[in-house]
Amino acid sequence: MHGNSPKSLRQDLLAQRKQFAASASYPAAQEAILTSFSRFLADYDAQIQTIALYCPIQDELDLRPALLAWAANKAGKTLSLPFARPDKHLDFYAWQEGDLLIPSRHGVLEPDPNNPRRPQATPDCILIPCVGWSKSPSGDRNHYWRLGYGGGYFDRTLTQLRASNPSLLCVGIGFDWQKLDDAQWQAQTHDEPLDLLLTESGLLR
Repeated sequence: MHGNSPKSLRQDLLAQRKQFAASASYPAAQEAILTSFSRFLADYDAQIQTIALYCPIQDELDLRPALLAWAANKAGKTLSLPFARPDKHLDFYAWQEGDLLIPSRHGVLEPDPNNPRRPQATPDCILIPCVGWSKSPSGDRNHYWRLGYGGGYFDRTLTQLRASNPSLLCVGIGFDWQKLDDAQWQAQTHDEPLDLLLTESGLLR
């Protein structure tokens, strides 16, 4: 059982992820996720033109090599990275390997919004790493929810982007052991659901 507050829960989960990333079982989980991720890219290829990825921090899974290979082999595909605005919304800018990135105040590497060679991008797929996650049934399908770092950036941004693009795909990236039950954490009314969740068990819908 974790502590009573979301803050202590996050701290516990981040400590567990650090231990897991150094464990003997991590490579197999990583390989399973990357295999399923490649399958996801192939299955949704026609639907996705611009993917928003993330620069990993605190032992998050690094999807950049797989995405660079995907973009290099597919004409017209664009990768983008988020830039955190002061109002706690995210903008996305085109990204290529070797671009200069600037650490944010949270320590996340971000694109330079003033780089004229990297215009602002509108993703049709956003990949979001999870600190924890939960599942709730909704009719004949499941809803998946992400516990993040507590800033609310993605929730605000998804609310705005989904209003203009209802077909936006939001994919959580996590591990099976990060699943939380209702006694540990419940999504709040302002939390935006994930469309899909990718773990070592595969793509969860």
